[in-house]
Amino acid sequence: MSQIAIRVESLGKRYRIGAGERYGTLRETIAQGVTAPLRRLRGFRGDPRDRPRTEFWALRDVSFQVERGAVVGVIGRNGAGKTTLLRILSRITEPTEGRAELRGRVGSLLEVGTGFHAELTGRENVYLNGAILGMRKREIDRKFDDIVAFAELEEFVDTPVKRYSSGMYVRLAFAVAAHLETEIMLVDEILAVGDLRFQRKCLGKIDEVARDGRTVLFISHQMNQIRRLCGRSMWLDAGHLRAFGSTVDVASQYEAEAGSRVTQASLASRDDRLDARFLGWEIGEPRAERPNLLTSLGPVRVRFLLRANRPIRGGHHGIGLYDAEGRLLWGASTDGLRLDVGIHEIVYDFDALPVVPGNYAWHVTMFAEGGVDLLDSWQAVPDLIVGTEPLGHHRDEWAGFLNIPCKVTVRQQTE
Repeated sequence: MSQIAIRVESLGKRYRIGAGERYGTLRETIAQGVTAPLRRLRGFRGDPRDRPRTEFWALRDVSFQVERGAVVGVIGRNGAGKTTLLRILSRITEPTEGRAELRGRVGSLLEVGTGFHAELTGRENVYLNGAILGMRKREIDRKFDDIVAFAELEEFVDTPVKRYSSGMYVRLAFAVAAHLETEIMLVDEILAVGDLRFQRKCLGKIDEVARDGRTVLFISHQMNQIRRLCGRSMWLDAGHLRAFGSTVDVASQYEAEAGSRVTQASLASRDDRLDARFLGWEIGEPRAERPNLLTSLGPVRVRFLLRANRPIRGGHHGIGLYDAEGRLLWGASTDGLRLDVGIHEIVYDFDALPVVPGNYAWHVTMFAEGGVDLLDSWQAVPDLIVGTEPLGHHRDEWAGFLNIPCKVTVRQQTE
């Protein structure tokens, strides 16, 4: 049985919404006690401490365990409780209920500047962080040059970190968390602060850290990063653990639900009085629990519904499939369409859509005669969610766009 690195049982964190706590002097306390009945009688609301407070549970009844050496993604909408979870695991915040057990040294990469002393230099902060982790000076000495080189801060290592930019903060913080002797690494969305080149560098380092047998919890809203790095993921929703399992399954569930939330709002905002309007789209075959979820690499039928409010003769229709970064993967166009008043299906049959798991966007257009007057242009929602199993390794960032099965044969030739 694999050793457990993180065990969380019935974890909950409650906050009180309202004025923060303020501790007064003895004189103020006595005065408050004397005047409180009169102020309540008059309905006085001047002192924030007399205002009613409401409770907010950032986390509630969360339980899971993570095996040593696993890389686990943490996904969810803003306010779902992701950062609160990592702050509890980092011992920055105490839970209101439940318990969290971590076995091993913990390195945290949360909001910018956490764990750094602003008045100390980069060099001094590296040694301070190592000392907090219980490392000896000679252990930090062995890692120091690698940390500075990775952070690319050789010229500024003896500068107080209060003079660092947010990007410099992130580079040094990540380098410290990744290179010092920790068994567990907690990484928040902080990587979004760095430039694209350094983000790729960090993702490669996380992969290397995982291969060394260290445990990683990784928060990101970039689902391509989650799929690239994490074999398993957990989905937090309004403080509750909605799902915990393989990243392919959990990410697909999360993206499908997120897409369904915007569908009705998008359609309701569209003007039905114009000459033509796209009404919706779905995967006709193979059928899945959600009409925008693709779970097969085989033949695919995609249907778009269009309502023509006047006859269209010689119409022009275009379609494009884009990835999450806005890159066009495939496109086509059709001329000479004759559409009477009413609702029409535009059906596309593909032998396969062999793209890697993730979410993709359809963009469809309809032009009037001659392809000059635009009748409708629709960024189709919800997104197309591809929930197939990745055929390459889930941490292989060089897998590319396509998810094409192939057979590999190795033969020895005779000389």
